[in-house]
Amino acid sequence: MLEDPFGTNPLTRKIIGCGIEVHTWIGPGVFENVYFECLDYELRGQGLHVELQRAVPIVYRGVPLKSRYYIDMIVEDIVIVELKAVSRLAEIHRQQLLTQLKLTGLPVGLLMNFNVVRLADGVKRVVHPDYKREETEHE
Repeated sequence: MLEDPFGTNPLTRKIIGCGIEVHTWIGPGVFENVYFECLDYELRGQGLHVELQRAVPIVYRGVPLKSRYYIDMIVEDIVIVELKAVSRLAEIHRQQLLTQLKLTGLPVGLLMNFNVVRLADGVKRVVHPDYKREETEHE
């Protein structure tokens, strides 16, 4: 059984369910921006807060850069969703999502490749290796 140290499994399941709904309606083979717009619609229809194109500052050796990096989609300010429409996911895609997690400090991301026969075969969950949950309550 997969561990869920950050309590994100219910949310990631809901996001994947919305992705499956989009994939069922649209199918494989269209451009990434089509899936992106449809997934945004489905997630909002589920009452989820979705932020698109969040600008993330880049700091290099302690110096803030003028350049910004944009994260495509963040759901409930917890999960990054990185959409792809490629023939197959590569390690560089996972590394890209890992970089996004490190830049934002968010705990988990979903890499979703819609260019597959079954969407479940195109989903990868990536966990931030150094994520520290902020303690807001004393135990």
